[in-house]
Order: sequence, then structure tokens, then C-alpha cells
Amino acid sequence: MPTDHLIGYLTQAKGNGMEARIADHYTNEMPLIRIDEEEILAGQIGSYVVIRQGTIKVLALVIKIWETPARNSGSSRFIFMIPVGEMLEDGSFSRGVLHYPTPGASVHAVGIKEINAIFSQFREYGFFVGQLSSHKSYPLSLNPQALFSRHFAIVGQSGAGKSWAVTSIIQSTLKAMPHCHIVLLDLHGEYCWKTQGGALRSAFPSYLVNYVDTTEMEMPYWLMSFAELVDLFIDRSDATASMQISYMREVIQQLKRKEAAKIGMASSTVDTPVYFSLAEMYMAFKSANEEKREFGKVQGALYGQFEEFLIRMQSRFNDNRYNFLLQPKKHNNSASLADLLREFVGLGAIKANVTVVDLSSVPTDVRPAVSAQVGRLIYEFNYWNPKRREFPITLICEEAHAYIPREKGGQFEGTKKVMERIAKEGRKYGVSIGVVSQRPTELSETMLSQCSSFICLRTSNPDDQAYIKKLLPEAQGDLADILSSLSRGEALVLGDATPVPTRVQIYRPNPTPKSNDVDYYAHWKEGLDDLDVQEIVDLWRSQTRK
Repeated sequence: MPTDHLIGYLTQAKGNGMEARIADHYTNEMPLIRIDEEEILAGQIGSYVVIRQGTIKVLALVIKIWETPARNSGSSRFIFMIPVGEMLEDGSFSRGVLHYPTPGASVHAVGIKEINAIFSQFREYGFFVGQLSSHKSYPLSLNPQALFSRHFAIVGQSGAGKSWAVTSIIQSTLKAMPHCHIVLLDLHGEYCWKTQGGALRSAFPSYLVNYVDTTEMEMPYWLMSFAELVDLFIDRSDATASMQISYMREVIQQLKRKEAAKIGMASSTVDTPVYFSLAEMYMAFKSANEEKREFGKVQGALYGQFEEFLIRMQSRFNDNRYNFLLQPKKHNNSASLADLLREFVGLGAIKANVTVVDLSSVPTDVRPAVSAQVGRLIYEFNYWNPKRREFPITLICEEAHAYIPREKGGQFEGTKKVMERIAKEGRKYGVSIGVVSQRPTELSETMLSQCSSFICLRTSNPDDQAYIKKLLPEAQGDLADILSSLSRGEALVLGDATPVPTRVQIYRPNPTPKSNDVDYYAHWKEGLDDLDVQEIVDLWRSQTRK
């Protein structure tokens, strides 16, 4: 490498980081160096450098810059670097460091030639998600096999660009892999939405997306697992919760055995996806709760034990917000399961690569249970699919901390276990998960531990930064310090999907999701003078959003 690319000398080398002093002729400003027709500000945060000593050439990522007063006059400038790999004699790149340089080694700026040696191994995939922040002209391709097959997480604070990143990555996926299968849980109606005239708008090409309005389509209760039904109907803090759970298991088993015999099945379990009557379950609990023996003089063993359960179930049943779940009209028999599954995996009337499941109109208290039900249906679909290896599916979970929480023993423990099971076992059956969260500290540790790639957007909260730091290998832990300085849509990509930790500006999605911040200034300066308040009241009462 030419000597004019020299920017400094190594002063300290450790396993998890290296320190270098910038050369004296750059003490006033960082060097602007021209390499291969490209001008780069060498040594800037997020840029790469090569540390050379004899045959050793270690590639490192700059994460800190600081100055200290010089002994005589002026100041000395230093940079701190994280080693990420080695440049081999043939010009190729090897991940990990076997040979460490010692103090005195020279530090050189890196140009496009070296950058290409690092990232070229994934360019053949054509899965371009953005451009390097340090080299704006260089498009970055991730490894889609590693990203989608081994689970991934997109984390960042509100406004950092998570919806931007999700949309852009899916759009890039559609371009690079036209036979992909993605199911997106949309909690806020950001990715597909209906206009006031009823037209459907989407962040993805209309012919490639299947929009599922959960309340219109129905998510019948009888497809829920027993754990999900417990979350829905039983308050675990109730003193009689364990008795309610045991009795509900017995009742549902009996009802499902009856249905299984009716449709010609030899056996069934409490989780077998066959229809059962919710009204019959309610009456079984009511009878047990009121049971008396010996001419009404002796109370039954369960007399009065299910008062809370019956009230809770009745209130759910009488609330029209839950009709899509508890009073299905289309999916009210066992035979309707096949059509429901076709819709979710994009094999229904509209053949689609992306299924957007709109959960924005689902009541918040059952949204976790419904989200888990969607995830479990996708998992079960491929678990029993003989061609699962040829039909892999990725489930992307927006606001995952809301229904895959870190806390144990909460109201949605059953829901959490369902999603964690997918994270632990889904890869074997062609089902992977992408979790999206603004609060990684509130997200299940089991879920995050199963992710092999992380797309980290701006994160300023110290607790979240510290938690992300714990997720990283020890040698890369200091990279979390960069997170607070990222711009919108800019991310630090770590893990198996990229050869080295990479700071990348993710492409702006086109079209964009409906997630942009409200323009307070524009609307408060030239805003509306009046509103149709009666329309708002009518929409509120009918639980309809526009």
C-alpha cells in the first residue's frame, strides 16, 4: 500500500481493541486522502483502516477519536479501533484475527479496492440494502442466507428508521429473490392501509403483496393453542387460576374429541386444530359452577369456583371488537383451515410474496395472543409441509417487545412461549423470525439469543445501549458507542449476514411506509380550521380507522 495512505502508528494492542496516534503532519485536521480516484476522510468514526507490520495486515474499524495536549505545544490525536479480520497475501479477506501487530505498526487508510475485497463475497447475491457510510459510492449486499435462515433483529429508538429499514429490506428482498415468502405482523397499519375512498395503498408492489385485515378475515378462537386460550380467558393472578386452567383443558379435550370423531379422525389433543363450540365450553363451566348434588343440598366440588372466569368470558363474548376472534362467520368449521392457511402464506386467491397481517384494529389486550396465533400457524404449516425446504418462510414481528416480553410469568406467558419455540426450533422447518423493537431491554432474552444478525439503528437510551453491547462478542462490545450518533435510516450491521461490523446507510424505501413523523410546523402554520367531529365519534364507536 502506498506510503501516502499512512495516517498513524499503533501505540497499544489488545484483543478487543487497538489504539493509534495520528501522524504529526495530521495533528491539525484528519487526513483527506485520495485513493483510487476517491477522496476519503481517513480515520473518521465508522471507517476502516489496515494495520500493517511485516506480513501482518489487520483490518480494523475506527470507533473513537480524541486529542490530548502535547508535552511541548499543540496536541496529539488518537484513534481507537476494533479489529475485525485480516487481509491475506492474495488480497482476499479473512474474518477474525490470528496475528496481532505490536506497538509501532503503521496504520493506513483503506480504499475501494480493499473494501471490495471484504464485501465482494456477498455481492453475487445481489441483495443490496444500502451504501457504506464511509464510502457512499459502494453499495452493500448482505448474505441473505445468513440473514433469513438464522433469525435477525432490527432495533432502534422511535424515529430512528425501523419501519424505513423493514420496508427497504423487504423491497430489496423482492428484487433479489422473487420467490420469497414473508409474513409481516403490522401492528400500526404502516405497511398496507386503506384510503378514505377504500383504495388499498402499500409500501410494496400491489401484485406482490397480500393484505390481510385480521378483523375482516377472522382469526377463529378454535385455532388457538391451549396456551393462547389460557392467555385469552384466564387471569393468572386469580386465586382459582390453576383450577380454571385444569378444567378448561378437560372441557376442550372432550369437545375436540367429539369433533375429531365427527370428521373421521382417530384421535386428537387439546391443541389439535379442529372446531369446537365456545358456547358449549361456556355452558360446561357454568354447569360446574352451579352444580349441586343430593336434591340440591350438597354443593359440587367446583361450585362457585368459576365466577371470575364466566364473567371474563362473557364480557369478551359481548364485546363486538372480539367478533373476528370469538364469533367467526366464515371460519366456523374444521374444513375452513386450509383456506385460512393459504391466505397467510400467500397461496390464496392472490399469489403473493409478502403477506401483511394488519393488526392495527385488533384490541390491544388480545393483540399479543393473535400475533402468536399467526406465528404458530406459520410454524405449524411448514412443520407439516413435506416441501418445507423448498418453501421457507420468514415471519417479521413489528413491536415484538409488546408480545414477546422479557418478563416471566406475566399475562402473556403462553404467547411468549409460542414465539420462543419458533425462535428455537423454526430453522429446522424452514421458518425464521425477524424481530423489530424499540426497546430491546423489554424483549425476550431467549428470542434475542437466537438471532445471529443485528441491524442496530440509532439508540440513545443507556440501558438499551448496554443491553445491545452484551449481545455482541466481547471484542466488538465497544461498537455500541456508535449507536447514539447514527442518522435516520443509518444502521450498524453485525453478525453472520455481513463479513465485518458495518455502518451502512439503508436505502430510502420507495414507496415509503406510512410511518413518517407528523409535520407539526407545517400543519400548525397552515392547518385545518375545523373538523367533522361527528365523523370521529362514529368511527370511534364503530372501531373503524381511516
